[in-house]
Amino acid sequence: MRSSFLRFVAAVSTALFGMFAVPAAWGQGFPNSPIRIIVPAAAAGFTDVLARFVSQALSANIGQAVIVENKPGANGIIGVEYAAKSPPNGYTLLLGYTATMAINPALFGNKLPYDPVKDFAPIVMVASIPFVLATHSSVPAKTIKEIVALGKSKSGQLNYGSAGVGSFGHLSMELFKTSTGSDFTHVPYKGNGPAFAALLANEVQVMMVDVPSALPSIKNGRLHAIAVTSSKRNPLLPDVPTIVEAGLTGFESNVVFGFVAPAGTPKDIIRWLNAEMVKILKDPAFTQRFHTMSTEILYSTPEEYGEHIKAEIAKWTKVVKTSGIKPE
Repeated sequence: MRSSFLRFVAAVSTALFGMFAVPAAWGQGFPNSPIRIIVPAAAAGFTDVLARFVSQALSANIGQAVIVENKPGANGIIGVEYAAKSPPNGYTLLLGYTATMAINPALFGNKLPYDPVKDFAPIVMVASIPFVLATHSSVPAKTIKEIVALGKSKSGQLNYGSAGVGSFGHLSMELFKTSTGSDFTHVPYKGNGPAFAALLANEVQVMMVDVPSALPSIKNGRLHAIAVTSSKRNPLLPDVPTIVEAGLTGFESNVVFGFVAPAGTPKDIIRWLNAEMVKILKDPAFTQRFHTMSTEILYSTPEEYGEHIKAEIAKWTKVVKTSGIKPE
């Protein structure tokens, strides 16, 4: 009887020790093998470049390999689904962005093979690319009030271009339309390149364009910058107001990038990854790399990024429903 009791006490003690020793164990051993960053986009694009800069800095700081794996396709769905189904051990991360974390859920709803809120644990926001509401130089409107008035007086006669149905530029312009009561006709193209070329050729007169792409044509006068979509003025376009400054309260429309891990990843690992990434994102040398690309480097707590994802899903879901957008 006594020996049975002692064995029971020993077993309970061992279990309790194991429970309380877990954080220390992972703290001493994590990471003890390479970390993977899944990029749900093709190599050489901005998402890939951002992931590789972060991976290089993180690897140097922690003394462990950090490998970038590109898994493009289906507007990011293939890569995101792959990451969602990976083991929740901290060794597989996903670099998500507005399209994968908010617009896809808004467009596809329950048909999407992943849930950005339930299937992932947010780690940190890392960057934001602002857009500019640009017009062809022949358009007489030069301010928000003027372009809205033109969009109302010539209802449906002015065209706006986008990279396709359901693209960020499409939804961003629909948000602008519903927020102002103006009316422009959507002309979808197969990618940002053809859509931007159409704007330069005056095939479409208005477009939401990322600042890095639009900047040269704004500088040479082929395009006019009406306003930027960020919450503050862009340092590369200091004389261009924000849409909020121009009178549209609460309007903000940027592509935000952030790291997440599969749901169930231990919170201690999430906190550790957040702290390590924030160190990188606060480093002036890292920030400077992106300044010339008109990219704002961000950092946040996991909770802040989680709330951002939820808010973006709600915003773009409303835009999709109000505008009646159907994915192709």
